[in-house]
Amino acid sequence: MMKVGVVDYKAGNLKSVETALRHIGANFFISDRVEELSKADKLVIPGVGEARAAMENLASRGLDTLIRDFYRSGRYLLGICIGIQLVFEHSDERDTTCLGLVKGNVVRFPSDMGLKVPQIGWNQVRVVRENPLFKGIESDTSFYFVHSFYPKPLDRSVILSETEYGVVFASSINQNNLYAVQFHPEKSGKPGLKLLENFVEL
Repeated sequence: MMKVGVVDYKAGNLKSVETALRHIGANFFISDRVEELSKADKLVIPGVGEARAAMENLASRGLDTLIRDFYRSGRYLLGICIGIQLVFEHSDERDTTCLGLVKGNVVRFPSDMGLKVPQIGWNQVRVVRENPLFKGIESDTSFYFVHSFYPKPLDRSVILSETEYGVVFASSINQNNLYAVQFHPEKSGKPGLKLLENFVEL
């Protein structure tokens, strides 16, 4: 059975990811140790929080290098919430250099549109590209979001789904063996559990 490693880099939200993975019967472990995580078949990068602090926590444990190496090895990765932002080159949040796996930038929601920032709550996810991650999940299904920043991929062909919150933004991406979602599947009820199941079964 595929073993899923969950990266613990002190970015919070581990408990709900753990609960969701246990619920779907995934074979998983949580660790902050490079030697353990490097033996996983798949990797999940969860987390809530701020880009600079997240990157500093990853770097302090050598987990930034681990994630880059894991991606290059061709094994599947899933970034969740701050996890989707970290895989890009740069975040405008405290001018942070990120992992650089996907070309593009992470930007803040505009402040001049009368929107509440952060976006907190349920919003529709429109699937724009057929993909096994969304197998059995209808387009325009609602997922749970909590974020002030969103990714802007340089290459639009990596976008799996889009969501509208004042602006239309990429709410999930796929590049080669890397998948990432801006929403929280572990807090999104049945559709979220189905998405995690789809990732585990890739």
